[in-house]
Amino acid sequence: MTAVESRPAGVVLTPSPGGHRPFGARVKAFVALTKPRIIELLLITTVPVMFLAEQGVPDLWLVLATCFGGYLSAGGANALNMYIDRDIDALMDRTSQRPLVTGVLTPREGLVFGLTLAVVSTLWFGLLVNWLSAALSLGALLFYVVVYTMILKRRTAQNIVWGGIAGCLPVLIGWSAVTNSMSWAAVILFLVIFFWTPPHYWPLSMKVKDDYARAGVPMLPVLASNKVVAKQIVLYSWVMVAVSLLLTPLGYTGWFYTAVALLTGGWWLWEAHALLNRAKNGATGAKLKEMRLFHWSITYVSLLFVAVAVDPFLR
Repeated sequence: MTAVESRPAGVVLTPSPGGHRPFGARVKAFVALTKPRIIELLLITTVPVMFLAEQGVPDLWLVLATCFGGYLSAGGANALNMYIDRDIDALMDRTSQRPLVTGVLTPREGLVFGLTLAVVSTLWFGLLVNWLSAALSLGALLFYVVVYTMILKRRTAQNIVWGGIAGCLPVLIGWSAVTNSMSWAAVILFLVIFFWTPPHYWPLSMKVKDDYARAGVPMLPVLASNKVVAKQIVLYSWVMVAVSLLLTPLGYTGWFYTAVALLTGGWWLWEAHALLNRAKNGATGAKLKEMRLFHWSITYVSLLFVAVAVDPFLR
């Protein structure tokens, strides 16, 4: 057995000063601190909004600069999140292999790395994109680290609802990168992601609620029954779909986006109500099938925002 496999639950391993930590493993660990898979979702919402703001193809350099700056900013926020949460990460099976838990990186390295990315990303946006985007980027980082991670996450079941605002800001960043201003279109898409986040994340929380309970994190599925959580998921889902349809009557999108929003939103509502029905019937474990909605939620937001990018070319 390895040292990681044999360590007691809840123990954070700290590398000794003379310990051997292979260079390749350390590089992978620094990349892991940025949570690349989560950042993929952020970029899926950023780039299409740039197409909508431009009403066509935005400048390629601007897209690349915005994406790279967004990666640095979100990566810094994620690294600081792991630094702050390393104690509860050690208690959860889902997060027990993170670099600051296993000891591949020291907490100091994680902190310095996160702060460095925060500074570099803000300057990157300000100097190469615009200062409005820089301010929004820094605001997203601070909201995620301070408001969500340090204040909400361990105190309230509403943590993911309000903490999710940080994940909505890339929409505004994409719009501001092109126009150096704000628009109701950007606000509407911000609200789509705001109402998408809880029903996206709560099914996953239902799946791993024992992890959260062991770590003392009051996610809604830890505190409420599956039926109550599913009702909340259905409520947020209806609002999300309704908000997504506002773009067309306000003149920002046309028939293609509307068709995609109706089809994907309809399928989402079908899955949400199916989850609620299973919860009402007392389904638990594998029979609850809560991850069906989680996986569909990723497909939904991807298809919806691809439609945002394509629609300007079909009007």
